[in-house]
Amino acid sequence: MALDVAVILAALGITTLELVEAAAVALTLYGDSRRYEVFAYVAVGVAVVLAPTLLIGQAIALLPLVAIRITGGGLLLYFGLRLFRSARRSVLRERGVKVSGAKEPLEKGIFYTGFSVGAIEAFEASIVLIGLLPNNYSSTLIGLIAGVAIVIASTLVLQTQVRKVKQANMKVIVSALLLSFAALWLAETVAPGLSDLVLVPLFLAFALIVHWLANRPTSIPIPIVSEGKQSPPESEIK
Repeated sequence: MALDVAVILAALGITTLELVEAAAVALTLYGDSRRYEVFAYVAVGVAVVLAPTLLIGQAIALLPLVAIRITGGGLLLYFGLRLFRSARRSVLRERGVKVSGAKEPLEKGIFYTGFSVGAIEAFEASIVLIGLLPNNYSSTLIGLIAGVAIVIASTLVLQTQVRKVKQANMKVIVSALLLSFAALWLAETVAPGLSDLVLVPLFLAFALIVHWLANRPTSIPIPIVSEGKQSPPESEIK
């Protein structure tokens, strides 16, 4: 069967559109954790959905999307709130306030979140890809591969820039992004036709709220260093 340019472009477009959202979460999680494993978990989440889509086609559509969105949204809401608290602690440390539990261990849940994001975004792409596969399998596959390649190349370019962002600011971004996806996916369970463009105002709103809360003034006295000597032991907050 001859290649169909329209099918290639459609598969390329939907793959790029959905996976770039997963890549954005992967980048922010990487910026916070500095662990490359985050990308692997997102990639596995994508592969777990796209591989069956290519092999069994319409059978993948039998999975309950509502349940998947509720599960993924719940996970992102939980870890988004956890990261907000972590962002607040990072801001306080930068101000010189001693925070109990000075070093927070890397949460395995962040990796699970990356996997969930990759799987859900791939699932949403697969809904369109399923419709394209019967028209021209080869063209759909080429568009899918091209879209994945574009997202991977863009992610590799941007990951070097993400490392330059201060940790406190990165945690604010990560928290706002996770909360935005959580709000979108939970809202889609009652309004399935909701556009992904809603993510833009959601992210801006959450970013402003999280930034303000994380950087709000604290009543805890900040130690003053004078002539090479430090004032009495720093106060602790929990």
